[in-house]
Amino acid sequence: MFDPEAHSVREETASAAGSLRCVPWRALENEIPAWNRLALEAGEPNPFFESWYLLPSLRHLPRTADVMILRFEMAGQLAGLLPVLRSPRYYRWPVPNLASWLHDNCFCGTPLVRRGAETAFWHALLGWADSAPGQALFLHLRGIPLEGPLHRALSQILTEQRRHCEVVLLEDRALLASNLAPDAYLETSLSGKKRKELRRQASRLAELGAVTVERHTDTDGLAEWCDAFLALEASGWKGKAGSALANHASTAHLFRDSLQGAAERGRLERLALTLDGRPIAMLASFLTPPGAYSFKTAFDESYSRFSPGVLLQTENLRILERSDIDWTDSCAAADHPMIDHLWRERRTMARLSIAIGGTVRRRLFRQFVRAETARSPAGGSP
Repeated sequence: MFDPEAHSVREETASAAGSLRCVPWRALENEIPAWNRLALEAGEPNPFFESWYLLPSLRHLPRTADVMILRFEMAGQLAGLLPVLRSPRYYRWPVPNLASWLHDNCFCGTPLVRRGAETAFWHALLGWADSAPGQALFLHLRGIPLEGPLHRALSQILTEQRRHCEVVLLEDRALLASNLAPDAYLETSLSGKKRKELRRQASRLAELGAVTVERHTDTDGLAEWCDAFLALEASGWKGKAGSALANHASTAHLFRDSLQGAAERGRLERLALTLDGRPIAMLASFLTPPGAYSFKTAFDESYSRFSPGVLLQTENLRILERSDIDWTDSCAAADHPMIDHLWRERRTMARLSIAIGGTVRRRLFRQFVRAETARSPAGGSP
């Protein structure tokens, strides 16, 4: 552990001044209203770093005691934040590093930064990392969307400072971003043969009972909906593999608390495909205009011959009709066998390793990252 007050730095640019401090994550529990305002003013949305998701993550998940928050302030107002961790290991190697903190159910690592403050934020963060690197050899940022405003600002600063940065992993995942209406999008995405097969599956499913699609953006019946989702996910292969949310009390609590917090702030949409009132496919999405994130989906594998998950995703295309949502991130793994065939756009996510500190540290980092990329070029796993 390190003293956050001992690692404060004030950074100023020609256009704006700001200060950045490293504080214990519990310090932000007293700043939730300011945090929520920051989320609404962010130039690049990231629900996973909003108060209603990040705090439940830190409260419920194991090994979070050492997580700190880089808290950026401009003109006396909270203007940026990023959870970080000083780690003695870099994946499988015993190499100390300073890394953004993500967990298995956190699908974006973009710092939460007020629109227009991106450059000032990165100047302050890099200045702090240079002045207080501790034992860290470098700064490691995970889950960074390329070509967003924050990445563009970072790239410009890295170029100006001639600071070495290496892209150590690239992944493309399915994205929904189109001006087409839902039916027109489906027609361009799937062949006529596949669309015919989906209609046939929907008809056969309807022969078994009453099929309905339920859509909610409020808190009504949310606790029962969460119960049904957790049970549905655990009934399938994830439950058997031990990776379902319900397999661990920590992730089950995170799911319930985050959906409750999102719904209370108008940031949640729930979809369910039901057969005689019983859900056979469910989807929870976070609404963070101008984007959205498909957080979690599950389906009843005993009905797999009817493709209930795909049928529900065809209903989810109605999100294209929302004027406040320009794109939806699938949060899916690269080359996902289902969503990649339905959503045709892609979002590139990167892991970045960045030089910090003085000349010797940067020279060592350059040698290390050269060896790393020789073993595992960008696109592979570190």
